[in-house]
Amino acid sequence: MTARRSEFSEEDLGKFETFKKIVGRLRGPGGCPWDRKQTHDSLKQYLVEECYEVLETIEEGDSQALSQELGDLWLQIMLHAQIAQEKGEFKLEDVLRQINSKLIYRHPHVFGDKKVNTAEEVSLDWEELKGKEKPGNSILSGVPGGLPALAYSQSVQRRAASVGFDWDKVDDIIEKLAEEIEELKKAAGQEEKAREFGDMLLALVNIARRMDIDAESALRQANMRFTSRFKYIEEACASKGVDLKSLTLAEMDKLWDEAKKKLE
Repeated sequence: MTARRSEFSEEDLGKFETFKKIVGRLRGPGGCPWDRKQTHDSLKQYLVEECYEVLETIEEGDSQALSQELGDLWLQIMLHAQIAQEKGEFKLEDVLRQINSKLIYRHPHVFGDKKVNTAEEVSLDWEELKGKEKPGNSILSGVPGGLPALAYSQSVQRRAASVGFDWDKVDDIIEKLAEEIEELKKAAGQEEKAREFGDMLLALVNIARRMDIDAESALRQANMRFTSRFKYIEEACASKGVDLKSLTLAEMDKLWDEAKKKLE
């Protein structure tokens, strides 16, 4: 690694052109066998994984890890662009040209004479401009179906709200949630229970949106808290030579409260 890296100076390593050259070398003749065999399809799983690793470093507040993970995510984008160029589909410059044009078009308050006062106004304008780019499409078009369900729900509800399909107050949605909980209690068969549970989740996501909470991130963080607290219970039992299964729920709950105090 040291011998190969010596062809690039420290200054070179901080340049985008060096990154582009390295990716091209990896994909080119005499390059890396793994990189050379990749396709758009084969790279999909790695793109998703890198996105989640970026999210994890953000939630952990680890800026050094974030710097590294953003590089890994950037590599996936560069590989897709390199593959596309080799197949004659498009070039990296086309990607840059399109996103630059889109950013200028969708920010008339920065690059034009449009006046806005709040971030909410910007969001409304953004959705309106997106609609004009593809007339005739549903306002919900473009939300990736492969998104995690909570993220998808929050995105489509936000778009619907941008045209006025929204509750007046968050308290109204909380009342709707209570209504959905009652309907879940009354549900008879498994199919009906699943449907009512879905409606309850939909209301919860709507509450999160109105409170400016990212539902997907909130649940991930809750999962992390649950995991760390449960591991604390396991470790506490192991240190005392106690079988976790032998504890009563009350005893587990006491350890759970102890974990909450010590881990937060």
